Amino acid sequence: MKKYFIKTFGCQANINDGERIVKKLENIGYQETLKMEGAGLIVFNMCSVRQSAVDRIHGKIKDFRKIRKENQNTKTLLTGCILKKDLKKFASHFDYILSIKSLPYWQSFLKKQKHFHYPDQTKRKENIGYFKIKAKNFNDLCSLIPVSTGCNNFCSYCVVPYTRGPEICRSHKEILKEIKESLKKEVKEVWLLGQNVNSYKSPENLKINFPKLLEMANGIPGDFWIRFTSPHPKDFSNELIEVMNKCEKVTDYLNLPMQSGDNKILKKMNRSYTVEKYRKLVEKIRKKIPNITLSTDVIVGFSGENNKNFENTVKLFKEIKFDMAYISQYSPRPGISIKMQDNIPKKEKEKREKILTKILKQTALEKNKRHIGKEIRMLPSNWKKGYLLGKSFNYKTVKIKGSKKHLGKFLKVKIIKAGEWGLFGKIQNEK
Repeated sequence: MKKYFIKTFGCQANINDGERIVKKLENIGYQETLKMEGAGLIVFNMCSVRQSAVDRIHGKIKDFRKIRKENQNTKTLLTGCILKKDLKKFASHFDYILSIKSLPYWQSFLKKQKHFHYPDQTKRKENIGYFKIKAKNFNDLCSLIPVSTGCNNFCSYCVVPYTRGPEICRSHKEILKEIKESLKKEVKEVWLLGQNVNSYKSPENLKINFPKLLEMANGIPGDFWIRFTSPHPKDFSNELIEVMNKCEKVTDYLNLPMQSGDNKILKKMNRSYTVEKYRKLVEKIRKKIPNITLSTDVIVGFSGENNKNFENTVKLFKEIKFDMAYISQYSPRPGISIKMQDNIPKKEKEKREKILTKILKQTALEKNKRHIGKEIRMLPSNWKKGYLLGKSFNYKTVKIKGSKKHLGKFLKVKIIKAGEWGLFGKIQNEK
């Protein structure tokens, strides 16, 4: 059998694409190898969110150049989220550059010596037939299930509309079928994915929006958790809050991207909401779901972000008290339509990131301490040196002493200690 090596970069959507790529390659006679040196086909499933992610691909080119000197039959393939400006640069280094949406046809493409199939995503709305290829889960306990691909928001820092194209939603029937098939494999956790997951509407029935899809998923028999990412604050409805509260399988966890705490910067980012609207939304969510774990995304050093703008972000960050935050330094992506200057020094970005991280450590510890003495439900997914590590219902990282036999089983745990980034507990019983 031909052997393939695959390396995936990026978010959960990229990972799910990787799971489908693996299934497709194995369906057409390839066998996976974990070493690039032994592969007949080297696949890079890339991300273009930050320039550093693109640079990692460039850094790998020298590795497979060496491999090809030893085996001239080795082929290289690039797929994933690729900006148009990067396609020309990569064309001379890869034998194949293929759109993930063309995955159903890769078998015929790979019969050729070289082939490039990567249309301009902004001008062509391809179908999403590749979702019909069943994913080979990288994680036995967790199934990543996209509800849509692409995005219509055009946030000024984001490449997704240019690399994945306009938003296209999947049939609700197809999504629910995939959830049921995952549960047959004893999956315990389902993640519903979309770049703007809460703008979902089924193409078969526009009345089935994201809250209704959650309700339908919640109604599927079985003991499992439902999580989702990533929602946009502008589309977060009262209906969705109600559904999250009443559906027992929908977990008490939410990543709600803030990006900035300054209205001027939010407008420049094209985020379509204000600080005031974001604050009110958080208040509504916490009033209805008091035990919610709330995380967020923040960009520091955005184009034109002065000290006053950043202080407003600090103020909101302190006020909301997030459980977790994914803080990133602004990384301009030349080639997208709205060009923003990278006019904040690297050292200043690092300083601002450290300020927010310090606040986060304080608020995260404060939030975690509230769990001490309480009994929670967790799902252990890893074991090392006598300790189990996993997530709680509200997505807290939990560490307990226990044996491998508990892996993949829901446990009732009493929390005895809290740290900044996680909880420590002891098993009460399996439940």
